[in-house]
Amino acid sequence: MVTLNDDVDWDSWPVADYLAENYRELHPCDAAVIAHHSAFYRRFPPGSIGRAVEFGAGPNLYPLMLAAAASRHMDAVEAGAANVAYLKQQLDHGPEASWLPFHALCRHHNPDVPATLRHTLSRVRVVHGDVRELAPGAYDLASMHFVAEGVTEDFAEFTDLCRLFTRSVVPGGHLVAAFMENMPTYRIGRASQWPGCPVNTDIVTGVFAPLTRQLSVTRIDADPTLPDYGHSGMVLLTAVAGPASAG
Repeated sequence: MVTLNDDVDWDSWPVADYLAENYRELHPCDAAVIAHHSAFYRRFPPGSIGRAVEFGAGPNLYPLMLAAAASRHMDAVEAGAANVAYLKQQLDHGPEASWLPFHALCRHHNPDVPATLRHTLSRVRVVHGDVRELAPGAYDLASMHFVAEGVTEDFAEFTDLCRLFTRSVVPGGHLVAAFMENMPTYRIGRASQWPGCPVNTDIVTGVFAPLTRQLSVTRIDADPTLPDYGHSGMVLLTAVAGPASAG
C-alpha cells in the first residue's frame, strides 16, 4: 500500500536533521534555484504583489527571501508543528547566521530583496494550517518547494496538490515552484522515513499544462554535495494560473 499525506505524522518532521543535511550551507543546487527564481521575481516591481503564499513552507527560508523582492505580504502555510515552531522562532528572534549567504545570493541576483535578512522576513506571517484548506483565489502569487512530491507516494494525490496549489491564486496569478526529480521514499537523519512520489519534467508539464499558461518547466542535475536521497535532480516551474486558451 502507498503512503498518503494523511498517513504521516508531520508534527514529528526532524527539523534539525533536515536543516543539517540541506541548509546549513549554501549548496550549488539551491544556488541554481535561487538564480532561476530571481529571474522570475525580477519581472515584478517591488511591492507589486499584494498577497503571496509559500505552499507548505517547511523550515526553508530562502523562498520567503525571494518573494520579498516583489510581495507586500506573504503567508508561510505549514502543517507540521515542529516546522511552524522553527519558522516562528526565526521571525520572532532573528534568523540564524547560516541563512545569511542565502540572503546575500538572493540580493546579488535581485537587488529588490530588502537589504537586511530581518527586514526581508518582516513581511512574512506564519500560518499553522493545511494547504489543502486554503480558499481558492486567496493570493496573487504562490510558491511551492519540494512539497507535492515529498508528502505522498500516490501520483493522484500529487496531482491534486498541484491543482490546489494552482487554484490558491486568482486567475492570472503567478506560480513558481521546485520539485525533487524522481524522488523515491526517502530518509532524513538516521531513521525517519518519509513518502516520495517520483516525478520528472514530463510529468510536471503534463499536470500543469491544462491548468496554466506561459508554462515554463526546466531541470537541474542532482547535486553531489547533498545527501543521496535517490533523486536525479530538480524540476523548476514558472507559470500563470489559467488555461492556455486564456492567452
